[in-house]
Amino acid sequence: MILRSTLLSVLRSPSAPPAPDPEVERGLASRIDLKPGWATVLTGVRRCGKSTLHSQLMRRQQAAFACNLEDTRLYGMGPDDFAPFLSVVDELSAAGQPVFLDEVQEVDEWQKLVRALLDRGRAVCVTGSNASILGRELGTKLTGRHLSFEVFPFSYPEYRAFTRTESGAASLRAWLDDGGFPGFLAARSDLVLQELLRDVVQRDVAARHALRGTRHVMSLLLFLFANTGQPFSFQRLTKSLAIPTVAQTSHYVELLEDAYLLFPVPKHATSYRQRVVAPARYYAIDNGLRRANAPQLQPDLGHRLENAVALHLRRQGRDLAWAGEKDAWECDFVTRDAAIQVCLELTPENLARELRGVVQASRLPGRRRAVVVTLDQTDRLREDGVDVEVVPAWRFLD
Repeated sequence: MILRSTLLSVLRSPSAPPAPDPEVERGLASRIDLKPGWATVLTGVRRCGKSTLHSQLMRRQQAAFACNLEDTRLYGMGPDDFAPFLSVVDELSAAGQPVFLDEVQEVDEWQKLVRALLDRGRAVCVTGSNASILGRELGTKLTGRHLSFEVFPFSYPEYRAFTRTESGAASLRAWLDDGGFPGFLAARSDLVLQELLRDVVQRDVAARHALRGTRHVMSLLLFLFANTGQPFSFQRLTKSLAIPTVAQTSHYVELLEDAYLLFPVPKHATSYRQRVVAPARYYAIDNGLRRANAPQLQPDLGHRLENAVALHLRRQGRDLAWAGEKDAWECDFVTRDAAIQVCLELTPENLARELRGVVQASRLPGRRRAVVVTLDQTDRLREDGVDVEVVPAWRFLD
């Protein structure tokens, strides 16, 4: 039980993280409209900028009320504390004033607290760093009364705004190396990204799910980071990494996805069963985080570019898959309206192979345009009766 005096102390002086310098207006902010009686949920990996977006949304309100639930003075907060918490909120803020709650997964049964605030006619905006916990708890108490948004590290346009660079191949290469975590871009030290990864694995994976150790989890994560875009079955991962059982491997991958470190891209298939059975490809939440923690012996700019395109499509909320037929053709990404092949550079040696994959994918059921994303090439080609647009990544991602 938390004392009322402690709640008053915390809520009278809400703590907010320092904004990055320069502060970048997040593109997601324009899509978010806070409404009384509705919860807005911002989810994403730790330190990707959720709290800064929180602050930007607060400044758009004439008045708002905030609380960081990671504040150590609120440790152990639970349902018994909700009534006094609500009483203090009502005392310190006007009726109907929006409430902003940071890192809600730190509080047991937090959704009941949010529901009570909504029932008071307030708009509520919350952030969280665990996908399954947020999704499961939202579904139990806030069905039909919330909108969820995924927050990512800086996109390419946001990176350019932060670094004050122009659009083009040079800034794109820099972003593919640096990634988009604001803390790293401010400090310019790989130690920031290495510590961040350990922190997420320890707090959002091991501690939250009571794992006895992190050796297998970290080995699995670094292996998938080093091999982004490669299809792996759980059986193969289990054998390669000497994890005791396939079930453990599957569970660990799910926990890493929930912590927003990885996201899968399934294989395109005509039936749901085929889509589930076929091995997925995994991509990292950030190229800088991947580079700093799973360094490659050989330059892998092509893999970073593919990872960046996957993140871009995920950020847009596109229904994403990869497609191919063994020993015949392969296409990196298929969406509802496009077949997208990612190639660092089209050359006479790889032209036929790359075009074959994107053309075949564009002919899958439905109408799709064929696109090849390269580092810095622009062209329009026609292959086997299909128009193929070749675009530089710095334009595609802008």
